[in-house]
Amino acid sequence: MKKEEAVLRLTEIIANFVGYTGKVLPDDVKAKLRELGAQEETPLAKIIYEAMFKNQELAVSLDRPSCQDTGAIQFFLQCGSEFPYLAEMEQILHDAVVKATQEAPLRHNSVETFDEYNTGKNVGKGVPSIFWDIVPGSDELSLHTYMAGGGCSLPGKAMVLMPGEGYEGVTRFVLDVMTSYGLNACPPLLVGVGIATSVETAALLSKKALMRPLGSHNANERAAKMEALLEDGINQIGLGPQGLTGKNSVLGVHIENTARHPSVIGVAVNVGCWSHRRGHIVFDRELNYTINSHAEVAF
Repeated sequence: MKKEEAVLRLTEIIANFVGYTGKVLPDDVKAKLRELGAQEETPLAKIIYEAMFKNQELAVSLDRPSCQDTGAIQFFLQCGSEFPYLAEMEQILHDAVVKATQEAPLRHNSVETFDEYNTGKNVGKGVPSIFWDIVPGSDELSLHTYMAGGGCSLPGKAMVLMPGEGYEGVTRFVLDVMTSYGLNACPPLLVGVGIATSVETAALLSKKALMRPLGSHNANERAAKMEALLEDGINQIGLGPQGLTGKNSVLGVHIENTARHPSVIGVAVNVGCWSHRRGHIVFDRELNYTINSHAEVAF
């Protein structure tokens, strides 16, 4: 396959995948919603979950996005240094977003800051957001797609704590964010927590945490225990589905961390709403692909 043909093929696949993820939730998210819905006891909470499931059915049958806010598109790449289309990827992702916006369709959510001009294509200065990790020697592309809606972006917060505040300070920070802004993000939420040195490193980790499969745990035993404790604590707040009270407030809590400077603890929170529209697709150098987030789909 000539490079020009391959670039067009890759653009088409990614565009179709982005559009698809706006209509069909990942398998693990759908399974978790069914699990949480079955645990609710109040009539209102049960009705809300039933509406969520009906929403998903209609999105498929009507071939329309499951939420009006299809977000600002974000991409997280683990791209091999030997992947043959590395140099073209930024333009491919840009063009894929334009194509998905037209064909899915996706709501126009890219407004040029200061100019207050909606581009009408979901692209603009720095949009879509592209976060790169280059994998030396690999010839594969692992791509996570994410629709960062306004509601689930609103609770995003980062700060640097004094080291004496310790992990109790991290817990207090996370719970303060959840009790202040969690209602606005359409619970039950997936809560991503980043712990590092500075606000920007912690913030990126907290967003990467949202790309992990539900039910996965931090490899560090202490961090995994903190994930469980935070999940239990946030559930006890009782936000419930759509913030109208209930037994469960979260889909899960994921912590990602790096080493940090001994004098500070950088911490950040990002959340995904119940309609957590992420996707994961992996390409080899021949553009054969595997979709890990959604079963039985091909483009």
